[in-house]
Parts: sequence; structure tokens; C-alpha cells
Amino acid sequence: MNVDGHLLNVVDVEATCWEGQPPPGQVSEIIEIGLTVVDLRAGERLAKHRLLVRPARSEVSPFCTELTGLTQADVDQDLPFTEACRALAAKHHTDLIPWASWGDYDRNQFTRQCRHTGTQYPFNHRHTNVKAAFTTSYGLRRRPGMTQAPTVADLPLKGHHRGDDNAWNIAALVLDLMGRED
Repeated sequence: MNVDGHLLNVVDVEATCWEGQPPPGQVSEIIEIGLTVVDLRAGERLAKHRLLVRPARSEVSPFCTELTGLTQADVDQDLPFTEACRALAAKHHTDLIPWASWGDYDRNQFTRQCRHTGTQYPFNHRHTNVKAAFTTSYGLRRRPGMTQAPTVADLPLKGHHRGDDNAWNIAALVLDLMGRED
């Protein structure tokens, strides 16, 4: 892969969640990593990827399944978090390529989970909070959610609450922001 500064990895994660507080002993863990590779020079989304992750300290709740469509059975046979991070870094050169996400949730979730598991953080320090950049570029008073932003930018929303779909949508917003700079 040619990593010469014109690529961007756009990342979105889905994590275990509950309607209220987590059950005793459970914590929110990443269960899906969506990634879209963007060629900033060409102004296009190149590829959409999805990696399912087996949680170690939580289970997929019915609420989480309703939200994401993912079940415990979907993630039971997938990679543990540490192996998923290694695979992510190896396949997508996440230690070299800058990355972006909608807000800081994804970055913070990776930081927490890496710290807890002793896993090497899979990304480099060049992170863009697309939500903050979008809010500034559009002169908005409040930061819009992931479902509102495409409407503001007059872009279609393709799927929601799935990591790969959200990464694809966020990548479209990144390209929209680049077009606004011209």
C-alpha cells in the first residue's frame, strides 16, 4: 500500500450497550469496527471495511441488538480485541495513516479498552474530530448527531448504528468539508 499522505482512515465503532446501567461486572466494549479508506487527493471513498470483535467483559444486550442489529452469536466467534487491533493495524496501516471519527467517542473507547487490556493502541496521534470540524465549517451553534449531519450537508444517510455504514457516511462528510474549503 502506498502511504504517501493522501489517505485517511475514517473509523466508527459500535460497542456493547444497555438501555440503563450495565449489568454488574459488565463494561462497554467494542464489538464492531467500521473503517472507510478515503483518498483525499482524488476526493473519493475507496473501500468500506468491517471487523467484528468478541467482547471479553460484557454481553450484547437485547437493547444493543435492537440498536445495531448485532447479536451475541454474531460476535462470539470473532477476534478478541487485542487481535482485532493487530489486524486493523496490519491491514490498514493505522500506525501510519491519519484517522478521523465523528466526535471523540471512538478515540476514547479505544484508549480505555487498550489501557484496560494492555493492548497497543492501533492508531497514530493524527486524529480529526469530524464532528467539531463540521460544526465549525457550517457555523452551527450545536454539534449535530451522526443522523442530522448528512441532512445539514444535503447528503444521503446510508444505514445507521453499524460501524461500516457510519464510517462510510462520515467519510462522505469529510469529503463534503474538503469541498467547502475550496
